[in-house]
Amino acid sequence: MRMIAVALLALAASVSGAQDRSPSPPGAKVYIVSPKNGAKVTSPVTVKFGLDKMTISPAGTPGANSGHHHLLIDTPVPKDLSAPLPAIPDKLVHFGKGQTETTVTLPPGKHTLQLVLGDHNHVPHNPPVISKKITITVTQ
Repeated sequence: MRMIAVALLALAASVSGAQDRSPSPPGAKVYIVSPKNGAKVTSPVTVKFGLDKMTISPAGTPGANSGHHHLLIDTPVPKDLSAPLPAIPDKLVHFGKGQTETTVTLPPGKHTLQLVLGDHNHVPHNPPVISKKITITVTQ
């Protein structure tokens, strides 16, 4: 009986966490403006971010239909989107000041880039606003 009560509490906590996620409006879209999918580039690479139907606001600044970018480099989107996105050097980079572009140094070879919009607490919205993953090739 005690195990059932613990399981129900854990379920309630996970459901309430999901309800705390900031909503995103219908049609919200985040995308990589440049480089384009399939591009051959040299390092360092300038990556420009785009956003439709939402606005950029720094981390810690709550607001409806707003958030800030997180760039995933050669890594998948985290499975748990109800938790704050982790900062992983060179893999999941936070742009909590509201930046809309960055320059990254990448070794030669193929790389994937993807954006996830996070709310004021770095938590992906509900539904999540995630870009298509692009692949680029760094030639030197």
